Amino acid sequence: MSGIYIHIPFCKQACHYCDFHFVTSMKHKNRVVAALQEELRLRSSEAKNTSIETIYFGGGTPSVLESTAIDAIIETVYSNYQVIADPEITLEANPDDLTPEKIAALAKTKINRLSIGVQSFFEEDLKLMNRAHNAVEAMECISLSRKRFPNISIDLIYGIPGLTDDRWRENLFKAIDLKVPHISSYALTVEDDTALKTFIEKGIIDEVDDEQAQRQFNILLDTMQLHSYENYEFSNFGKEGFFSRNNTAYWTGKSYIGIGPSAHSFDGKRRAWNINNNVKYLKAIEAGDLPQETEELTVVDRYNEYIMTGLRTIYGVSLSHVELEYGSKFKEYLLQQSTNYLKDHLLYLDDDTLRVTRKGKFLSDGIASELFMLNLNS
Repeated sequence: MSGIYIHIPFCKQACHYCDFHFVTSMKHKNRVVAALQEELRLRSSEAKNTSIETIYFGGGTPSVLESTAIDAIIETVYSNYQVIADPEITLEANPDDLTPEKIAALAKTKINRLSIGVQSFFEEDLKLMNRAHNAVEAMECISLSRKRFPNISIDLIYGIPGLTDDRWRENLFKAIDLKVPHISSYALTVEDDTALKTFIEKGIIDEVDDEQAQRQFNILLDTMQLHSYENYEFSNFGKEGFFSRNNTAYWTGKSYIGIGPSAHSFDGKRRAWNINNNVKYLKAIEAGDLPQETEELTVVDRYNEYIMTGLRTIYGVSLSHVELEYGSKFKEYLLQQSTNYLKDHLLYLDDDTLRVTRKGKFLSDGIASELFMLNLNS
């Protein structure tokens, strides 16, 4: 067992691009906190004889919770699970929540890492995305947080309509100047059933430009490399000693328990996910039931997931692991499917490991899909 993910399904307002599960009403907040604690107790047997290495509060916006509620959830984990001596305990937070008082209160809990949803240091970008904070709060909260939390990460988004390359560089330089040790950076994507998609369809916002996104991704790579950040996963850059242990566990196939409405779990061979409805989740947990669906992963499913995650990381795809875990047929298929990408210098073989080149990074998900096995007769 590697970690526990805890989904906090509340936000002050809806970001235009977000398709994660959340509500803006805080009506059931206290009941949800109690239900999260109860689910942790109900599922403790899933981690029997294993240790918890990471605890991650995601959402939604976990920082809308009072520090006492966060502390109570963490203590429930400690009371029902075996936790290692130095776990990574991360809280996702929005800049507008990180007042000096809130930061001081969080520092009294076992939280030892903040992941701050900055997205941009510029007002025009924040307004387009309908973020709850402003540019001043984005800058100030990082300076304040670093005094209490040496281990912080921020999110930045590129490919935003109207975001010039120069302004994108300035976003990166601001983060570097603030001595942020970890940066997660994502291309703006247009998801179904979001306000962003509606605004684009109505012509209110310009369409997302793939060429702009790829160009700004390359600016990101160059800037991060110049300032000694390791691109250890496609969207993640860390200084030495500051890689996210939680995220690395996902990408390397470790198991985790997902707590809360819409949260997913993985035990190595099976996935499970909770219902993405707060009221139905509450009723089930309060009745002592788990509102879960499950899926047994086939060997093909597990191979495909390994290819997808491996190519996105510095760890790559081990040919010997593929053969040992999935069989020689899979290794032969992988090498066959990789031939053209190796010739085009999008992939390369490093001894026993298949990795993406700099040229292939932005295309890594598409390349991975071409290496997938559709069925054992492929």
